[in-house]
Amino acid sequence: MRKRASRTAFTLIELLVVIAIIAILIALLVPAVQKVRESAARTQCQNNLKQMGLAQHGYHDANKRFPPGYAASGTYVDGATDTSPGWGWAAFILPYIEQTPVYRRIDLSQPIQTSPAIQTMLALCVCPSDIAPTAPFAVPDGFGNTICLAAPTSYAACCGSDAADTRDATGDGVFFRNSQIRIADIVDGTSQTFLIGERAWANANGAWAGAIPSGVIRRGTSNPCQPNMAGAWYPSSTLALAHAHLNNAMVDPDGSAGMDDFSSMHFGGSFFAFADGSVHFIRSVPGDNTDGSYTADCLNFQALGTRAGREVVAGDFIN
Repeated sequence: MRKRASRTAFTLIELLVVIAIIAILIALLVPAVQKVRESAARTQCQNNLKQMGLAQHGYHDANKRFPPGYAASGTYVDGATDTSPGWGWAAFILPYIEQTPVYRRIDLSQPIQTSPAIQTMLALCVCPSDIAPTAPFAVPDGFGNTICLAAPTSYAACCGSDAADTRDATGDGVFFRNSQIRIADIVDGTSQTFLIGERAWANANGAWAGAIPSGVIRRGTSNPCQPNMAGAWYPSSTLALAHAHLNNAMVDPDGSAGMDDFSSMHFGGSFFAFADGSVHFIRSVPGDNTDGSYTADCLNFQALGTRAGREVVAGDFIN
């Protein structure tokens, strides 16, 4: 008689060992995959800023000046209710980032909220690491009433140091209300001066179109900052601008919850486009000293925000 072949099978212990090995491999692979994804996102974000920086130079070559931080036709009052028409720096460089069709739909003399073009989602304006909507979001006024829908952005133009508030009529940086700064005006040197930096939409809900009249920028759901006073929103001009006081703020003494500061969803800092066209990663500046004075990193950061402050920036601060 032919012998029946015996069947082999896993024992329970062998099965548990295999499961444990698979779990260990997954535990090792997931962080590696996440690291690769973040590396790719950082590269894309850096490229976004590189293109926007070059576009700023393209605009400068054509107009002999950089575009305004935002354009306002009336007399300055408060940088909140007086920003009309409000078109910001990103709207002016649209032809230089291959968005001429969007630009042609805009009437720069009319208020932002009257143009459907502001709802156009621009991939270049969103960092892949950011937690931003995939469709236009509701921009409210200070009472929570929706003014319009607008496409998000992960970037803001620099109006200057902590002394330059986003609400001010002028600033000590390159961009502010009706600014017309030329390269010749950047006394500190183009390699030592910010043009544009990251401000995560997850921290502050900015719009690429500009300073929507009577609109406000709201605190993002991932914003970690603890203001000294409750900060749920900040004035209209902040939709387009930020100042170089803090980077990834954790505590903000002006009560803005870091909405008027730069930030990112990258670990350890944020990317910035400089006036010479270069892009650098600047480490986080989470807060001031406990006595209210500026830290050394904060002073370096503010120095990069000004165009003619004649400050000296530590050599290891720019990566």
